[in-house]
Amino acid sequence: MTKDTALDLGWAPSACTLPTAEQPLRVAEFDALFAEAVQAITRPERTRLRLELVFGPDNAARAAELTARENGCCSFFTFALTVAGGTLTLEVAVPPEHVEVLDALQARAGATAGSV
Repeated sequence: MTKDTALDLGWAPSACTLPTAEQPLRVAEFDALFAEAVQAITRPERTRLRLELVFGPDNAARAAELTARENGCCSFFTFALTVAGGTLTLEVAVPPEHVEVLDALQARAGATAGSV
């Protein structure tokens, strides 16, 4: 992965405070989560993405830790992790001015999900 990969994917708008050198590593972490845990992807609204994850405490902890770190550098994201009735869902929302970042995240999740 090149240093500019996160920027090329539309994941790193100017509002992102993660150092550029660390952005490809974060993309790789999301890729691994998508590949190993995502079962289904839906887009209930233009500004909201829903990822259904393989149920389990490890995936819940992993998603929580990764999204907490992501929110630290891209505070425009709103993440909601829901555990209910034997399901695990990660919802990602953005304000309208950052919908292109959500588009890129959805494209990456769709391309990577279940690839392990």
